[in-house]
Formats: sequence, C-alpha cells, structure tokens
Amino acid sequence: MNLVSLGQSDLRVTPICLGTMTFGQQVAEAESHHILSRSLERGVNFIDTAEMYAVPATAETCGATETFIGNWLAKNPGARQKLVLATKVAGPSRGMPWIRAGQGMTGQDILASCEASLRRLQTDVIDLYQIHWPERNVPAFGALYFDPKKDRAGTSIHEQLQALGELVKAGKVRYIGLSNETPYGVHEFVRLAEQHGLPRVATVQNPYCLINRSLDNGLDETMHHLGVSLLAYSPLGFGLLTGKYDDTGIHGVAQPQGRMAIYESMQKQRWGRPEALAAAKRYNQLARDNGLTPAQLALAFCYTNWRVASTIIGVTSVAQLDECLDAWGTELSPELLKQIDAIRWEYRDPAQ
Repeated sequence: MNLVSLGQSDLRVTPICLGTMTFGQQVAEAESHHILSRSLERGVNFIDTAEMYAVPATAETCGATETFIGNWLAKNPGARQKLVLATKVAGPSRGMPWIRAGQGMTGQDILASCEASLRRLQTDVIDLYQIHWPERNVPAFGALYFDPKKDRAGTSIHEQLQALGELVKAGKVRYIGLSNETPYGVHEFVRLAEQHGLPRVATVQNPYCLINRSLDNGLDETMHHLGVSLLAYSPLGFGLLTGKYDDTGIHGVAQPQGRMAIYESMQKQRWGRPEALAAAKRYNQLARDNGLTPAQLALAFCYTNWRVASTIIGVTSVAQLDECLDAWGTELSPELLKQIDAIRWEYRDPAQ
C-alpha cells in the first residue's frame, strides 16, 4: 500500500486505518494488543480511536480503548514513531453524562479532553485530533433532516478552533479533523481557520459504505474543492455487508456473532433498519454473483473510491484483520460499479 496525504497536512498514512472502538467491549486487552501488533506487522501505520470508546458506550468502558492502546505503546516503545495516531474529543453528551456535564463542547472541554487522552494513550502528541460530532444542531446518526427550530445558542466554531489552535501551538496536537460533519460545517471550519490564522482541518471522518453513500450528495464536492480528506468509517455497514446476517437477520444468531446481534441498542440505530438489511442482502448477492465475498465487494468499493483517503476497518480478531487487509487490491469492473449504482438507485441510502 502506498501512503496517502491527509488534506493539506504532512501526515502520510496507509489507505487502511485500524479502527479500535471494539477494544474494551467485544475485545479484551490481550487480544487488542495482538490485533495492534499484527496491524503494524502488516504495514498499517494509522490507528484511530476516541475518548468515548469502547462502543457500545458505557460509563465503565469510557476511555478503555485509549488505555488499551496506551498500554500497548508502552510495551512496544518503537511502535509510536512508526504510527499516525488519531483520536477524537466527544461532542455534546448524547445521553452519556459520564463524558462531560452539560450539552456543550466548550474550548475548555476540548483542552481537558485532550489532556486526558494524552494520559491514557501514554504519548506526548496526538497526530490527528478530531471533533467526534458537532455541538450545533445537525442531522446525524440516522436523523435525515435539518430542523432549524432545534437550533440553540452554544459554543461557536471559532471558539472550538481557538482551543484546537492552543493544542497545536503547545505541540500536543499536530493536525485537526472533524467527524460526522456536514458541508456547511466543513466550510465554516475552513473559512474561520483561514480568516483567523487557526489550524485548518485536514480530514472528515464520516460513514461511507454501500448502504450509506449520503456523502456523495454534496459533501464530496465540498471536501474535494477545499482539500479535506475523507476517512471512511463503517465500510462494512456494521457487519451487514459481510453477509453474516443474510439468513438470520439482525435479531437472529449470526456466526460469528456480530455487534448487531449482540447489542440490542445497536439494532435500534440506522444500521438496524429493515431497509438497510434488505439493501445489504442485494449487494451481498451481487458480490457472490461476481466471484467475490460480500466483504471483498464492500471494502473494495471504499478502497478504490476517489473520495476516500483512508478506510477505517473495525475488527474483533486477528483473523478478521487479515481478511480486511487481504481485500486490498480487489478491483471492481466498470460493469460491476454500474450494477452497484443500480442497486443504490433502487434503495438509495437506507443506513443514512
């Protein structure tokens, strides 16, 4: 894998990133260390985490993922200099008061969260520090429409950028990014950064997969013209695009068991919609009809897409990691891409 640049930064990363939100819930610390070591051995130099992980989020596991990674880095002192390490500061609580009190994400919240992440990760600097989701009113995590009636006073983007600028100036953060953002949000962060001489966002981490291509409807144009890179998360649609739920459904017993089958809370999210599974089944069958596994098709769709700088893969075992990495190099013919678009035209983006 050739390294790719992220936005206008000097960060050079592999086009596959190891996502870690399963560490601390589905994945015990010892196994997480095996996965981290295997990922580095296979040449992946990019790790993404967040202060609120593991997922599903609980007060007991909040910060566990960063702690696991920090302990691994301490046991492997030569690893840190080989890696681009990304983490995220959580937005408003969204029902998680253990992250912070109140509904905001002030500049002081950002500074405090960064210090805590640095301690858990046992590192002096975070290479890419991202805002996990906006404080302002946005349609995200399954909400389809912007409702201006829900707007309220809150922390300004300018204040958040100033706090991030303090962290960059102090050498605690190298570059900044966003996640679960909209075209408006990306434009505002870039505009205000350029206007006030503050750090410019390098990346946006948003969902992107066969059953959620909402990014194609405008955000891709924004990112292309502003020089901001996409980090695609959930390329396998929370497991729906592996085929494991095709026969059982998400309420059945999937082997190997996946998050959608284990955690009832996830069945109520956008990935648990009946329409999402119906669309996934169509894509999964399309893969089989063309001599591919469903996972190969779904991953190759992201791996080969011009919109995607790096695809974040989340795994629960070394075997799953190897399967995702082995899919690199899978090519999709123009005819197959047309068939993918035909299914999208029929189902649109059911996991949006």
